[in-house]
Amino acid sequence: MIIDYLASIGVRHVFGVGGANIEDLYDAAHHREDITAVLAKHEFSAAAMADGYSRSGAGLGVVMATSGGGSLNLVAGLGESLASRIPVLALVGQPPSTGDGRGSFQDTSGLNGSLDAHALLSAVSLHCERVVDAGDTLAALARAVSAARTGGPAVVLLPKDIQQTRAASGTPAPLPAVRSGSVDLPDLARELGAAFGAVTIVAGAQVSRDDARTELEQLRAALGAQLATEPDAKDAAGTVTLGVTGVMGHPSVPDAVRRSGLCLLVGAPLAATARAGLEDALTQVPTLSIGAQAPYVPAVHTPAPDLRAALRGITSLLPQTISAQNRTVAPRELRPPAHRGPGIRYRQAMLALDEALPDEVDVVVDAGNTGAAAVHHLPVRRDGRFVMALGMGGMGYSFGAAVGHAFGRGRRTVVIAGDGSFFMHGSEIHTAREYGLPITFVLLNNNAHAMCVTREQLFFPDDYSYNRFRPSALGAGLAAMFPGLSSVDVSDIDRLPAALTAALAVDGPAVVSIECSADEIPPFAPFII
Repeated sequence: MIIDYLASIGVRHVFGVGGANIEDLYDAAHHREDITAVLAKHEFSAAAMADGYSRSGAGLGVVMATSGGGSLNLVAGLGESLASRIPVLALVGQPPSTGDGRGSFQDTSGLNGSLDAHALLSAVSLHCERVVDAGDTLAALARAVSAARTGGPAVVLLPKDIQQTRAASGTPAPLPAVRSGSVDLPDLARELGAAFGAVTIVAGAQVSRDDARTELEQLRAALGAQLATEPDAKDAAGTVTLGVTGVMGHPSVPDAVRRSGLCLLVGAPLAATARAGLEDALTQVPTLSIGAQAPYVPAVHTPAPDLRAALRGITSLLPQTISAQNRTVAPRELRPPAHRGPGIRYRQAMLALDEALPDEVDVVVDAGNTGAAAVHHLPVRRDGRFVMALGMGGMGYSFGAAVGHAFGRGRRTVVIAGDGSFFMHGSEIHTAREYGLPITFVLLNNNAHAMCVTREQLFFPDDYSYNRFRPSALGAGLAAMFPGLSSVDVSDIDRLPAALTAALAVDGPAVVSIECSADEIPPFAPFII
């Protein structure tokens, strides 16, 4: 039935939290050898797992949640997938339909004054559908999968009696074809070929989603272009010569754009966090765009749902007379004020991590000061992924996303997160341990919501703080909580390289908690410029 359908379209992992109104799907998954049901600790993290799985390129991420509070906990995770255009299918259990509007426990039918799950989840999805006829279940699933594959979450609300009805069995409905769209490439190729001066390319996360890195590099080489990426797209390019745009980015990027004859946005909508510092530079040069989403800045846009084909087509149409002069410009870093307080500096930690991380390691970064430091200072691994969720920027995303990523890619995944994010959703370390996943958790512990502390210092009188915590030894605490887990605290930079190397050598999960200072200003442009 439902689980059989998922298997038939190639789904191999589903993520979620159990409950009375979703337990039938977990039971069905248990009896299939080709699907693994992964149990998370919280539905937000389960949604992040599905999101991370999808971003890994392994296939459609699927999250399953029960009714009531379980379904409501999905909202933040689905909101991230919607804002970042990540394909996710959410199967949400509902109480038996016979109790709709009759005061049943966790009634979210929207009837007789009850909470309306359809209205709520429609706001954070491309498609939301409540199944009211068991015979329509497979068709509803097909419609949802088709919608998700256009780039975003889709939700199917499944009352318990619908899940249990055998009428849902039968031949899976064929998936509706996904519209490929029409791309007018010759005009774009002519504009690029006629550019007067250097071309600067800004690549976005769609390059990674469409696995178009090779095609982007071929276009860059043909144009002799300079290349930068959005903050959540560091792995979109194999040769980033300029650095990262936006609030966590490098001043060398807007400088290069100003000196360019043309700027090309590739799958880069340039939301506020990605375009900060670029607006003025972009007004000084002609700007072209290609991708699934039109950018938020003025540009001549060419729609392209499939960047691999589109970039390949543009390169083939370029005039042969282009003089490709490849340039290598080292990223120019932001310079936060020097800090001489206790702990290890953010930049020191990232340099040590850069030295320790091998190639072919994937990195998942969380929000806050820690994320800013990683985006600004830590290079992408060769043949590795670098994932950061900036659609909603929810703290704690990295813990669930890394679990999904590790299942999807089957390789070492490194989480970089702060203690504030850990306190929200770090319980998924237990999930990684239960499944023996190769995830190294690098926690930067400054005993605070440090970005909020910085804002208190910069924008308020700085005579109070809601955001400082009593000291916690996260490494020792996790080691005591989970006997056998490799988990250490490091407060001395000289000890950090060995601790990182040892953690990366562990077959399963391991934790390194790095003591930092809440008073250090991170490489975050609004706090410096």
